[in-house]
Amino acid sequence: MIHDPRGLLRNMFDAAIAAALPVKSMAAHLPEPPKGRTLVVGCGKAAASMAKAVEDHWKGDIAGLVVTRYGHNVPTQRIEVVEAAHPVPDAAGRDAAQRILKMVQGLSADDLVIFLVSGGGSALLALPATGLTLEDKQAVNKALLRSGANITEMNCVRKHLSAIKGGRLAAACAPARLVTLAISDIPGDDPAVIASGPTVADSTTFADALGILEKYRITEPAAVLNHLRAAREETPKPGDSRLARTELRMIATPQMSLEAAAAVARSAGLTPLILGDALEGESREVAMVHAGIARQVRRHGQPAASPCVLLSGGETTVTVRGKGRGGRNAEFLLALAVALNGEAGIHALAGDTDGVDGTEDNAGALLGPDSLSRAASRGLDARRMLADNDGYSFFAGLGDLVITGPTLTNVNDFRAILVDKA
Repeated sequence: MIHDPRGLLRNMFDAAIAAALPVKSMAAHLPEPPKGRTLVVGCGKAAASMAKAVEDHWKGDIAGLVVTRYGHNVPTQRIEVVEAAHPVPDAAGRDAAQRILKMVQGLSADDLVIFLVSGGGSALLALPATGLTLEDKQAVNKALLRSGANITEMNCVRKHLSAIKGGRLAAACAPARLVTLAISDIPGDDPAVIASGPTVADSTTFADALGILEKYRITEPAAVLNHLRAAREETPKPGDSRLARTELRMIATPQMSLEAAAAVARSAGLTPLILGDALEGESREVAMVHAGIARQVRRHGQPAASPCVLLSGGETTVTVRGKGRGGRNAEFLLALAVALNGEAGIHALAGDTDGVDGTEDNAGALLGPDSLSRAASRGLDARRMLADNDGYSFFAGLGDLVITGPTLTNVNDFRAILVDKA
């Protein structure tokens, strides 16, 4: 029997976060200083910690501006940090994006731009395309977040409503050399999707973006639909000459974090099974699949004998139908609790590696075989609360929220299901 399953799960989560911290990986990926100026710009929940890591290791003059989420700032000396809203953009993010776009214009071939990008950057770097307003972008963001659209779909739309995303920032940097340093929060690590790819060529089109809004029956604001239908200026595509001097270096990924958690499991005598680093789908449906695998391990020793831990990453979605509180990790765990129905010997943790599950103050939560019985004794109805998308309240009522505060990195969701011996 595992002595402290909850503690072990938390150790795995902490190891996953630590593996993605910029301080550990930045130095090895920095380019050589140029003949001319070095300018650092960036966006994302890890942008401030990435900027600090660049400052700590850069030899020579450096200046710039990055934008991060409120509460995710760290002190820097030479690179300015602006805080803005996420997941719905605000004026601070719009103004920072405008300043960044202006900064990179007029550079020479001897200059270097280092672009620091991590998850959350799409909402934080919000510069509406000509003819659109911040309010238009806010309305579309809110509708997409409630629709069940996945991150690739959301960012396709965002690119085509932006003056800076989808490779437009890279085009503005030319002819300077541009090196993008990325922390991936995207299933599959597609750089064109991370923060909507401001420095990466975009293969999607206005028609694709319009099709996504139609798929999810998003019909407002009218200005957004009219903009997409007009399709006046496409994003830079692969082969665009303005992107010829761009380079991307991935400094942290979900897979790296899952492997760090697996190492913790092995040291504790468990067999780790990494189910995938890019799992997507409705949170409650992904939970059903994970529950089935956990039961197979528990009852039949397949695909591995217990004790073992099932590890997975990626980004699930929640189609919001209720009025409760909670992000996709709380939703996943509550659905997992219902599916397992108190199955003995199974414990789980799910959390967002940035420390914020949706818009709440928790990273995620913990689940045990006694969670449903404990909840019932406190008047908490798991099935009713799941129907109301109220995972946060369920786990808060049990005292089982995982609260880390901002972690200053972001490699998406982390899930660990520990299956003890029968």
